[in-house]
Amino acid sequence: MDYIDDYAVYLGEFVDKLIDYLPSFIAAIFLLLFGLWFIKIFTSQVRKIIHKRGYDKTIENFAISLISVGLRILLVILVITQLGFETTSLVAVIGAAGLAIGLALQGSLSNFAGGVLILILKPFKVGDWIEAKGVSGSVKETSLFYTKLNTFGNQLAIIPNGQLTNDNIINYTVEGKRRAAITIGVSYDSDVKLAKEILLNLLKEQENILPEPEPMVVVTELADSSVNFSVRFWAVNDHFWTCSWYTIEEAKVRLEAAGITIPFPQRDVHFYDHSKEMNSQEAGKKA
Repeated sequence: MDYIDDYAVYLGEFVDKLIDYLPSFIAAIFLLLFGLWFIKIFTSQVRKIIHKRGYDKTIENFAISLISVGLRILLVILVITQLGFETTSLVAVIGAAGLAIGLALQGSLSNFAGGVLILILKPFKVGDWIEAKGVSGSVKETSLFYTKLNTFGNQLAIIPNGQLTNDNIINYTVEGKRRAAITIGVSYDSDVKLAKEILLNLLKEQENILPEPEPMVVVTELADSSVNFSVRFWAVNDHFWTCSWYTIEEAKVRLEAAGITIPFPQRDVHFYDHSKEMNSQEAGKKA
């Protein structure tokens, strides 16, 4: 009988507590359902705003995920508070765990932050030819942690975004055209005026070289073995390399056909007969 009485007492206390907590429990359920509905509506509106502004799809998904997770964490804390639980210690534990994880993943977080900056600032896009960290290549993919480049040799270069955003980035594609500056040397006994005319005509004959800015051929250096010209022209990105290679090859052919020599590097070496100098010194001493 004592057990039955004790059970009845516990059951009565449980029912009393349940009745006491029932309003808070119902309010917590209502808050949870309303919060989930609000998060869904809010993230949907944010997605529309981001989409209208033309941001990258990766940015859109990342922003929605970040907002959704943050709001859900806040909702859980509010629901726990509504149920009457102490949340101070919970927040402290979450903060300590976040700090520990942040220190452990410092490098990854740096790459993550760099990826976010790249996606927002857009210094380049997929398909652009860039140079960074001593690597030059076409952008194949940009993720939140790494950027992948295809080099000239069809090698895949993977650069951490943290390093990429802390270094200089040269984008060769964004302006749509590039300027070439090719150095061509002729011998000192060549006709400089004729060589300049030949090179300038070579540039003007090429359809893929832009007329504006105007192509230029200028003497830039009186070097050890040659008079150096800088052959400068502008071309759209798709024709830049073909124009450069053709200009180098055809310049050699036309200059040689005109009797103009493209010299090899050379060095003058003078030999002195020191024995004659020593003999003259000895003769002077004897005298």
